[in-house]
Amino acid sequence: MSTREYEHELQDEQTYVAGLYSRLDVERARVKGRYSATLRSPIDAENGGTLVERDAGVRALAREITRLDVADHGLCFGRLDSLTGEPSYIGRIGLFDEANEYEPLLLDWRAPAARAFYVATAAHPEGMRRRRQFHTRGREVVDFTDEVLGRPEGEEPGGGVDRVDAALLAAVDAPRGAGMRDIVATIQAEQDRIIRLDHSGVLVIEGGPGTGKTVVALHRVAYLLYTQRERVEHHGVLVVGPNPAFLSHIDRVLPSLGESNVVFTTTGDLVPGLHVTDEDAPDVARFKGSLRILEVLAAGIADRQRLPEDPLSIDLADVTVRIDAETAQWGREEARASGLPHNEAREVFRDIVTYVLTERAIGRIGRGWLTRADRDAWERLRADLLAELAESEKFTAALDDLWPILEPESFLAQLFASPERLHAAGADPALWRADGDAWTVSDVPLLDELADLLGPDPSVERAAERKRRTEAQADAAYAAGVLDLMVGRADHMDDDDHLFATDLLHAEDLAERFVERDTRELSERAAADRNWTYRHIVVDEAQELSEMDWRVLMRRCPSRSFTVVGDLAQRRSAAGATSWDAMLAPYVPGRWVYRSLSVNYRTPAEIMAVAAAVLAEFAQDVTPPDSVRECGVHPWSRRVTADELDSVIAEFVRDEEGREGTSVVIGPPDVPGAVAASETKGLEFDAVLVVDPDRILADGPRGAAELYVALTRATQRLGVVHRGPLPNVLAGLSRTVRA
Repeated sequence: MSTREYEHELQDEQTYVAGLYSRLDVERARVKGRYSATLRSPIDAENGGTLVERDAGVRALAREITRLDVADHGLCFGRLDSLTGEPSYIGRIGLFDEANEYEPLLLDWRAPAARAFYVATAAHPEGMRRRRQFHTRGREVVDFTDEVLGRPEGEEPGGGVDRVDAALLAAVDAPRGAGMRDIVATIQAEQDRIIRLDHSGVLVIEGGPGTGKTVVALHRVAYLLYTQRERVEHHGVLVVGPNPAFLSHIDRVLPSLGESNVVFTTTGDLVPGLHVTDEDAPDVARFKGSLRILEVLAAGIADRQRLPEDPLSIDLADVTVRIDAETAQWGREEARASGLPHNEAREVFRDIVTYVLTERAIGRIGRGWLTRADRDAWERLRADLLAELAESEKFTAALDDLWPILEPESFLAQLFASPERLHAAGADPALWRADGDAWTVSDVPLLDELADLLGPDPSVERAAERKRRTEAQADAAYAAGVLDLMVGRADHMDDDDHLFATDLLHAEDLAERFVERDTRELSERAAADRNWTYRHIVVDEAQELSEMDWRVLMRRCPSRSFTVVGDLAQRRSAAGATSWDAMLAPYVPGRWVYRSLSVNYRTPAEIMAVAAAVLAEFAQDVTPPDSVRECGVHPWSRRVTADELDSVIAEFVRDEEGREGTSVVIGPPDVPGAVAASETKGLEFDAVLVVDPDRILADGPRGAAELYVALTRATQRLGVVHRGPLPNVLAGLSRTVRA
């Protein structure tokens, strides 16, 4: 294409894209107008409208405004020309021409018709002749690059980098900011196939560092929300990450794609009200994370369902009754056989014990004068005895001793703090700790499991229900008063045909319209509700999750719709996965599929060569991902004395502050200003300084995985400083020393 032709086409594209922005502005103004009008509108009671429906409408319009605002950043980024020359423009959202039978002006990147933009090649053009990518500055198209598709005999373009690679390299070479960026304009073919995969069960995406597995999973969520919005949106999506820093790093991606009904959490936050970050020693974490802990929890609960060593006396008005071991044994057997959670089964235990005590009491009180034939007298006496037992503090204390109401946190704390209870439950003595409720991440799935094993306190639920009924009655009484005022003029009217408010509306209906509603966003309600179920769950760094963690997540998603992201080679948790099938087959046999990503878009070849040597030491059967680029900067190492370390770190920080992008120091916990490798999982930085790799490696197999993670965080520059000898696996670094 000549310079003149290029300038002419650039002007045409600029005109068209400017028109798209004008259309976006019109659409945004229209939606904002509807938003303001809906917000100001009265409740339309006559047509069945309610406050809750209006609030739902307001929230939906607010989400649409957000989506349109997001689209303003890179609205249109590509164009496809068919074999007939007809162009289709690709962007963040879809825009339609309302005046022309809703002809598409801009295709949403998730639409089926846009797929060719990501997967067409010269050999397989997908019915397309040309692919064009725009480079924009704000709302202005400043450049474009073309790739001609469908070359004769499927030849690939020769020489240089094609259009897709040029755009991709520009993106991966760009300095990193505070958070992960979306890749909507540069999705690669292998990524697109995973994003659009039609599978209703569990999809496992495995890939080494920098392969883009996390961002692919997030774009898959956006794709599911586009293609299955009715199924997914109303229950939302849960994204589980390894730590808060990681969640902060990725939390902009979905909003940048116009999607907001997403809850972000770590495994330490899966139980509402708890925020846990501390970890157990590897052996303890392994035991707590295994399914063997279920036997311990069940045995620990059973140990609290006691039989009395000596009969427990209950003094009633006319007789003293006793709960003996035989009675308690019968009650315990019936309660356990009911299959109810512990707290709910207490009602069965109570009923059996109450039955035995009242029968014995009636027999003693009525001896010589009362027979079963005198049914009325018998029932009156039984009712009196039941009332006495219900009010007896000794009877309640006996029940609390033999079958106490248990709460997850207090039960688990008491179990861990008592060697005797641990022994009775058949638990490893290593679980003992003096401070029983000093929770660790491994305790969170146990607490969640106990919520099901123990169940709610029935007395608390009954009290809450009584409160709800009392409040509803009070609201209805108030509404009735309002209606009385509304019809108070009836005595002054002679028109028998006149309709009054009471003819159209009952007091209970009026009260219902003004009851306080939960107006929180879906993500807020879901995060606060342990019983909330999601339509889809994304699990990142999934190799770190234990068997018990998976039980929690499976409860949160009954449909078993998951996108699982991980890399078994990076596993550091002693309780984590060594095989995807071992973790998933118990829950979704035959319903999980595996896909892998093999191209490293983050780590340049020079740095990956260093990391690959570490990988070969602890995971010989794992092939490192192929880097898509070289950066031209070789990693360096430097041995320092203890006195020099602080100044070398300060020098690194000072140098990087003068550059564009991000940097981090990774090292053992006692290194000032350093973060642990585990805290950087899933993150990326332009420059990384690794301190004392020999000490990181000293933590056994977990240490090797940690060092591998540390070395693969850098996108441009990697340095290593060490006080001890450089580990053999990093010997290649010694040839390049930073001045």
